[in-house]
Amino acid sequence: MPAAALKPKPLPTQSTARHPVLFDSPYEPVAKRPLPAGRPREWYVTHNRRLKAMRLAIALLDSGIYLPAQARDDKIRSTAAEIGMRPPSDTTCHMVRAFMRYSR
Repeated sequence: MPAAALKPKPLPTQSTARHPVLFDSPYEPVAKRPLPAGRPREWYVTHNRRLKAMRLAIALLDSGIYLPAQARDDKIRSTAAEIGMRPPSDTTCHMVRAFMRYSR
């Protein structure tokens, strides 16, 4: 029997990292680059909203909120304030929960 078969499979919520992963705190945004020119304004609005929602979803996951049901609007907005972001709209909060739902 192979040695891998004797090893117990980790739980879905259990980390498989060999060493602890250190998270940067407080959050520091990545250097911004200019967006491509010539697209409709709505594309830029949607693009920036997706980026903001992704940053918030990552911050929530880092803080221990793993389920979309745990990420209510007030929790998302308080997380945004903690990492130095403007409060997100209801649409962005909905998008954050969608990212958390479909990342599984």
